Amino acid sequence: MIQLTGAGKRFGPKILFEELNWLITPKDHIGIVGGNGTGKSTLLKALAGIEGLDYGSLSGSKGIRAGYLPQDGITLTGRSVFDECMAVFAEIHALEIEQQDLARRMSELDHSTQEYSQVSERYHHVQSEFTARDGYNIESRVGSVLTGLGFRREDWTKRVEEFSGGWQMRIALAKLLLEEPNLLLLDEPTNHLDLEARNWLETYLASYPNAFILISHDRFFLDVTVTKIAEIWNKRVWFYTGGYSKYEQQKGERRAQLVAAYANQRLRIEALEAFINRFRAQATKAKQVQSRIKELDKIERIEVPPDEKTIHFRFPQPKPSGRIVAEFRNVAKRYGAKTVFEGAAFNIERGDRVALVGINGAGKSTLIRLMSGEDPLTEGEYILGYNVEADYFAQDQYKVLDTESTILDDLGRVAPRASNTELRSILGCFLFGEDDVFKKIGVLSGGERNRYALARMLMMPGNFLLLDEPTNHLDMRAKDVLLTALQEFSGTVVFVSHDRYFIDKLATRVIEVADGQVHAFPGNYEDYLWRKEGGGELAVTPKAGAAPSAKTSQLVGAAAAETPVVKDDKQRRLNPLKLKQMKDRQHGIEDEITRLEVEIADFEQGLSQYQSAQQSIDIAELLESRRNDMKNLLAEWEEVSETIEANR
Repeated sequence: MIQLTGAGKRFGPKILFEELNWLITPKDHIGIVGGNGTGKSTLLKALAGIEGLDYGSLSGSKGIRAGYLPQDGITLTGRSVFDECMAVFAEIHALEIEQQDLARRMSELDHSTQEYSQVSERYHHVQSEFTARDGYNIESRVGSVLTGLGFRREDWTKRVEEFSGGWQMRIALAKLLLEEPNLLLLDEPTNHLDLEARNWLETYLASYPNAFILISHDRFFLDVTVTKIAEIWNKRVWFYTGGYSKYEQQKGERRAQLVAAYANQRLRIEALEAFINRFRAQATKAKQVQSRIKELDKIERIEVPPDEKTIHFRFPQPKPSGRIVAEFRNVAKRYGAKTVFEGAAFNIERGDRVALVGINGAGKSTLIRLMSGEDPLTEGEYILGYNVEADYFAQDQYKVLDTESTILDDLGRVAPRASNTELRSILGCFLFGEDDVFKKIGVLSGGERNRYALARMLMMPGNFLLLDEPTNHLDMRAKDVLLTALQEFSGTVVFVSHDRYFIDKLATRVIEVADGQVHAFPGNYEDYLWRKEGGGELAVTPKAGAAPSAKTSQLVGAAAAETPVVKDDKQRRLNPLKLKQMKDRQHGIEDEITRLEVEIADFEQGLSQYQSAQQSIDIAELLESRRNDMKNLLAEWEEVSETIEANR
């Protein structure tokens, strides 16, 4: 469909990529990955015809329709949301109007005339074309896509200019999906989507009938939507089969093979050079020497690209808080006559990592602002626990920074004990290169300033972190650094994120804000979806050969005895996407079981060291709670494991 031959692109003196030979076929579903600044967006623009190549050529088949969605910058005006999307079908709408006009003319003409025959023939042709292009269902298609992307029915009649930039990007995405171009080019399409809309888009793209190429920093999204990965690395584009997880595995294997081939080649080169140097002066060996010189000249030298630096960043650990970090008692929040939520009642305990989820506008940011004290309660009571120090990271956190200070100097004032090397390393984690650290904060873009504000706060964190979309503007490497550091953080974290992988790996609890209510769920996002879908009703037995630890295994029999086994094959058969989610859930449960075992052991140890009656009561309550959690997780682990086994 599209072929790149010897393609290359520069950005000033810097080569982004070169010697790219790539054939894109009509059904390819491809994800482009690579570090910030490697040329992902530039490559996508070249495929869209927006930018030219500096080297090589791009050719395409006749009739290709490419649809391109940038990261941002699209502004729409003049129509309602529904009419804006219906404009995609202008040709089909013209067929409908012509069909109506032809029907009217036929009703007025004499059936025996030549003109009637011509009009009738044209009518049947137009009607066939209209039917073939699914003209009778275009309104329902528009409604389905708008609903999937999070637009309520009452939004459809609003004018597009009433919506913020993020929602206008959703409208632009909806139009592209409705057009169904035979090459869809999406630059970070999930940037402006909440989790529900992202989940819908995953399903839509997984069954997209034509080719698409997208850029995303969301591992889970790439895993379920694409079948190939193109990585821009070391000025080359490398291709892998499968989603992001397969790419990571294949990349490691490819590098190991390359290193082994390089080592073997070096041994051969050294042997040839040793022979040449040893016998160069001997006339009797001249023929053999010349033969080896020719062999040496013909060897195409293998190059091993440098390893990507692995950066590990550990936050300074804060002083411990009390067991109950925060408590909501019948809390409500209203803005005028609008109720965001009411009746919110839940506790957050020390060490919890709580993900706030819900559609855009449901009240996630409002809830996190209440926790930070930025917004007042309308009614109810919010109590911070003993020795709790809250730190709040807002989506517009950059507004409180000193714009005249350089990045490096400002961070040095926050962490005076850190060395210059440590400060630079931490800034590197958050995508600030060698020269960037000397920039004044005032010249940074909004995304860069927010990224720096996050790094700045985490240098001296409180023991109760409140993070509103901390993963925005971070690439995968930076997300990994942040994720690892938060997993090792000894304090308590409440966060909003639209990155499925990040939530699944970090959250130990999920709080949903929806329809004016706040509900808490144990476990990560997969657990939350599992419970929302009623998955907990299934009950099965453990998967052979993959049991939890010895201590856990002692409790499995008891849990199994209390849990009936469901044998309904229809209930257990899963599609590949759900099966993958189930396997991820199994790993998540095993991680949670391991964590609970450690906590239970700590509490048992605490009971053996008497300090006061009240402390013993508190520890006993926590121990009982953790044992109940363990029992529930063991039962669920059995259910998930047999469901996986039944789908093999």
